[in-house]
Amino acid sequence: MYCVVIALVPLPDRLILFPTTARINAGIAKRKTVAFEGGELEIWSAASKLARSSGRPEVYVLRFYGNADRADRWVAAETEIWNNRAVEVWGMNYPGFGGSTGPASLARLGPAALTAFDALKQIAGDRPIILFGASLGTAAALDIAAHRPVSGIILHNPPALRQIILRQFGWWNLWLLAGPLAQKIPADLDSIANAKAVHAPAIFLLAEKDEVVAPRYQTLVVDAYAGEKRVIQLPGAGHNSPIGGSSLAKLHDALDWLLPRDLK
Repeated sequence: MYCVVIALVPLPDRLILFPTTARINAGIAKRKTVAFEGGELEIWSAASKLARSSGRPEVYVLRFYGNADRADRWVAAETEIWNNRAVEVWGMNYPGFGGSTGPASLARLGPAALTAFDALKQIAGDRPIILFGASLGTAAALDIAAHRPVSGIILHNPPALRQIILRQFGWWNLWLLAGPLAQKIPADLDSIANAKAVHAPAIFLLAEKDEVVAPRYQTLVVDAYAGEKRVIQLPGAGHNSPIGGSSLAKLHDALDWLLPRDLK
């Protein structure tokens, strides 16, 4: 029975992914779809006030959310955190989430993210594309950055999935369950390996009191990252705490480093 369960049951998908499909009011965000594996990916996009007034975004942001979240919930609200830039944000719903065709599967997450990036690249042309991932979404962002040229990347509470499974949960089952589960995490979501291959500038946002992804596992990703990086500690913040106050001011400063303004 143990061998059958380990071999045949997609346990990582069941334990990590929490898809929802109920309708969410997306505000001003616009829905678009991209063909993917015989179905479609649902993408929501919204432009900042400056981008709407100028009619042309100067920067594109491709956003990936956590394992129980959706792009249609947040994209419209996130267009104004970019320190008065003309930005258009694209948020992808993972396969099986929202209007994206299922099934929900970790193995489909990396290919879906690359498909969304390639679709955005056709629109953006030579304009900068910034990847922004939160929690599980950081694994998707790192996978893209390891295989496509990007202008920069922002990683909020990045989990080292395999290491979390082995080190945090392995002891109580003598690694009989944790070992095989860790091996079932797709190679393209190995954030440690991908971080070592990425040289784009990065901003790390790390919650001090993250109750979901312990800071020591986030630090593994930070330390492995090969590119230049800025680390912003979020004092007292939990996994889903909003970025505000002095932390938001530090993020704006880091954005000026990541995206130097044209002084012409």
